Amino acid sequence: MKIIINPATENWPDLLKRPEIQKENLQALMAEVFSAVEASGDEALRNYSIQFDGVAPDEFEVRQDEFVNAEASLSRALKDAILLASRNIEKFHRAQQEQIRVVETSPGVRCWRASKAIEKVGLYIPGGTAPLFSTVLMLGIPAKIAGCSEIVLCTPPDKSGKIHPAILFAAHTVGIRRVMAIGGIQAIAALSLGSKSIPRVDKLFGPGNQYVTAAKQFAQQWGVAVDLPAGPSELLIIADQTANPAFVASDLLSQAEHGPDSQVVLLTNDPDFAQSVMLELSAQLEQIPRKEIAQQALQQSKCIVFPNLETCFRWSNLYAPEHLIVAVENYSGYTDQIINAGSVFLGNYSCESAGDYASGTNHTLPTNGFARNYSGVSLDSFLKKITFQELSAEGLLTIGPAIEAMAEAEQLEAHKNAVSIRIQYLQSNG
Repeated sequence: MKIIINPATENWPDLLKRPEIQKENLQALMAEVFSAVEASGDEALRNYSIQFDGVAPDEFEVRQDEFVNAEASLSRALKDAILLASRNIEKFHRAQQEQIRVVETSPGVRCWRASKAIEKVGLYIPGGTAPLFSTVLMLGIPAKIAGCSEIVLCTPPDKSGKIHPAILFAAHTVGIRRVMAIGGIQAIAALSLGSKSIPRVDKLFGPGNQYVTAAKQFAQQWGVAVDLPAGPSELLIIADQTANPAFVASDLLSQAEHGPDSQVVLLTNDPDFAQSVMLELSAQLEQIPRKEIAQQALQQSKCIVFPNLETCFRWSNLYAPEHLIVAVENYSGYTDQIINAGSVFLGNYSCESAGDYASGTNHTLPTNGFARNYSGVSLDSFLKKITFQELSAEGLLTIGPAIEAMAEAEQLEAHKNAVSIRIQYLQSNG
């Protein structure tokens, strides 16, 4: 992890870049897979599962007895942890429910907005190098609260064709019954196009690597909505001399171990603190099982020393991180300076892992700078908002003349007439 001291502003654009895979053939690959799935359905899905993941189960859909076996294979401690996290996530997302509020905009004109669940949703759960059963909770719980009528979960199996039991237990805990053992581009294509085994959905959810993210973007050509651009994980920490170097190093490694294409960034106003964190990183790196993965991520990560914290926050807003930890003295005084971030963790004890698992907030967040214009997944992500209006005779007479004037000015006479004919009726029959 390279330390950069007070870079010139003209060099910031290069420092803000994320690591990327080669994209020359990425769109061509998406087109190939989607076209094959559209033409051949399950046969194409099996072929690509073997090609990309090295395994394709005889049946994609998990049998109900596998849920029972999964629960029996987990420790009581892990099941209790999942249940605690589930309760907190449910509590936070239930609080996002809105009551219908009827607004009388003019006498006799009543307007309101109602939330309706998206009927069919597809949840993608990464399961390659790490089975992210926590993401099942993050997506499944708000989908259930919203009232989605069909929830289909796709996740890649291991080399024996099995899904990690914690993923199945988490799915069963939140009430998801349709789980498919398929991952990668082919899973996104299946959910977008449908096949004999896997139904088409209306909206796709879930993080993944750059291939999965590209597939989700490509899926929109088939009229499928997506939650947000959620690619390789990233973390930015703003810390001063009051932060604990060991804590900061542990947070950096917690995201670096996600994958070699992850990126972590440390911003500080203290060069001595930066050196202390580097020493802690080296020591802690030797202790983690995913050392090689974390090392690759750290090679494309950076520590930048700026002259003051205000510059750190300015750079952070340009970077727009997925996760932002603020480990500075009097951190509450800086929250107004945070404009772009997916999820923020305040203080020395608010480790990013808390948001990943059990604090209650959602960990499915925009990456790659999309926190500038996207929010993380919430209850609203699984809902549509439909507006209603009801005009009484009084209401039409109140706003009708304004509608007529505006329609006439736009040269839309039929629009005007739809109002005029009603006003004339009311005046004749009043």
